[in-house]
Amino acid sequence: MSKDPELRPAPMQTEDMDSLRALATQLRVDSIRCSTNAGSGHPTSSLSAADLMAVLLTRHLRYDWEQPALPNNDHLIFSKGHASPLLYSMYRAVGVVEEDELLNTYRQFGARLQGHPTPVLPWVDVATGSLGQGLPVAVGVGLAGRYLDKLPFHTWVLCGDSELAEGSMWEAVDKAAYYKLGNLTAVVDVNRLGQDGPTELQWNMDAYARRVEAFGAQALIIDGHDISQIDDALSRATSDLDKPTVILAKTIKGKGVPEIEDQNGWHGKALPADMAEKAIAALGGPSSVRVTTRPPEPGTPAITPGTHVSVTLPDWKVGDKVATRAAFGAAVSALAARPEVVVLDGEVGNSTHAGDFEEVAPERYFEVFIAEQQLVAAAIGLSVRGYVAFASSFAAFLVSRPFDFIRMAGVSEVGIRLVGTHAGVEIGQDGPSQMALEDIAAMRAVHTSTVLYPADAPSTAQLVSAMADTPGISYLRATRGAYPVIYGPDEQFPLGGSKVHGAGADDQVALIGAGVTLHECLAAAEQLAESGIRARVIDLYSVKPIDVDTLRRTCLETDGRIVVAEDHYAQGGLGSAVLEALASANTPKLHIALLAVRELPGSGEPKDLLNAAGISARHIAAAARDLVMD
Repeated sequence: MSKDPELRPAPMQTEDMDSLRALATQLRVDSIRCSTNAGSGHPTSSLSAADLMAVLLTRHLRYDWEQPALPNNDHLIFSKGHASPLLYSMYRAVGVVEEDELLNTYRQFGARLQGHPTPVLPWVDVATGSLGQGLPVAVGVGLAGRYLDKLPFHTWVLCGDSELAEGSMWEAVDKAAYYKLGNLTAVVDVNRLGQDGPTELQWNMDAYARRVEAFGAQALIIDGHDISQIDDALSRATSDLDKPTVILAKTIKGKGVPEIEDQNGWHGKALPADMAEKAIAALGGPSSVRVTTRPPEPGTPAITPGTHVSVTLPDWKVGDKVATRAAFGAAVSALAARPEVVVLDGEVGNSTHAGDFEEVAPERYFEVFIAEQQLVAAAIGLSVRGYVAFASSFAAFLVSRPFDFIRMAGVSEVGIRLVGTHAGVEIGQDGPSQMALEDIAAMRAVHTSTVLYPADAPSTAQLVSAMADTPGISYLRATRGAYPVIYGPDEQFPLGGSKVHGAGADDQVALIGAGVTLHECLAAAEQLAESGIRARVIDLYSVKPIDVDTLRRTCLETDGRIVVAEDHYAQGGLGSAVLEALASANTPKLHIALLAVRELPGSGEPKDLLNAAGISARHIAAAARDLVMD
């Protein structure tokens, strides 16, 4: 992959600079107009970056606006998503958003020009607005371009100086340098002022540059309002194929409106109508400058989805003891037959078994190390490029550390697959810092999420395969310990389903579990049978979507007597999902016992910890007896 010198813009002439200044002025005017009409927005953050984006849009971005899905289009991500007036004004300049839509629908109910960009617009890759996310996602896009697509498109990211206080930004610079992403450029709008006063480093450009260089990227300091300096920096950014670039552009917040230039207190405030009218007049009034962005060169990705690829999932014998984390590794390795499947690891692949994938498809395996925010962000970026990305780590860290990235992936409605292992008190001696006891609650709350918790190897393999074709965000919870295989090779596990064990017409109680507690429920059912109590067991492997029909039917057939056992805190987990599913006028009277982790656990043998938490077989059986005898 190389940059053809003939594809770079010709040296600027005087007339080029004049037209660029005219475009920058229009972007400022339109940013003021749309935000003032809306009565809200971030015009000052847009004004400071107008010159930067005018030069990028006209001379360096390679993009076909009528065909946003072209594989060799550049990518432009506004990490500072609050500068949406500027982005939408750029869209007007290239002709894909009309003036009426810009001025009269911005931030209005039902409109696509929302307060912060989302992919409801075909030119927006991901939703932004939670600072510190655009650049990490761009790393995933860059990985796809360099190592998978092998196409020369460039990824440009407009960043704010305030978000350089976010650790995720430095995870991104570090990993971009590690993977030699010369196809990635961050343009930082260093306008000195944040929402509530000056930023940490203000205009200390050398300090910013030292930090960038310490993480292995090229730092270029420029005057962000000097057209020539901007053009030169953007050209230099594309010249090193093996090193990402961070352009540190010193700018003035509110540039173009003297009354508010470099003035605190204007962040996130639209100009009042009288001030806006005066400012627009001083800038020369509205205009209709149109830009023809240079199209990308033709290109086809080196990897295309395998539409007719046969995948043979691994199988096991009933009774074999297999950890579901090991089953995940075997299943995702089988999915390597599909060329679009990619796996990312958080430096624990030998424990999660994600590393098994590296053995069969090393070119599609990315080590992100202990940087969970970047781990999830890279998966999002790869999904932007059409890849089926699985990211795995210990559940406690995979969900909690990058949760905001997961939440924003839901806003973007992108498809990513997360596999969290070593969940619950079942992990044993490592203690509570390693026990994911909140992950189901967190993941259930995310828009577009699917939450799965299989109990054995065959169900795990089937669900991992299903995740590959499931839109949105799917999360599979896997156990550390090895448990018996209970399902045969022909069993199917549709999303939203469940498995019912030992059901009879005269069942007195239902025991509901998932993962480790499913095995405890089965053991409890045997204990109850010895004392003459008939119990059915439900494997609720699909926590979201949940099998509402089976749960309601079970209620009717057991007179509402249900025991739920989960290796998770009581709030928001399996029990909450069951109760929400049964929250209906046609649900009979419930007699329910929820067994969950209710106190801070410690270290110990798994069986001791399950007992201490009150979620082992004997506790489940006791709770069922109480319900039946009540």
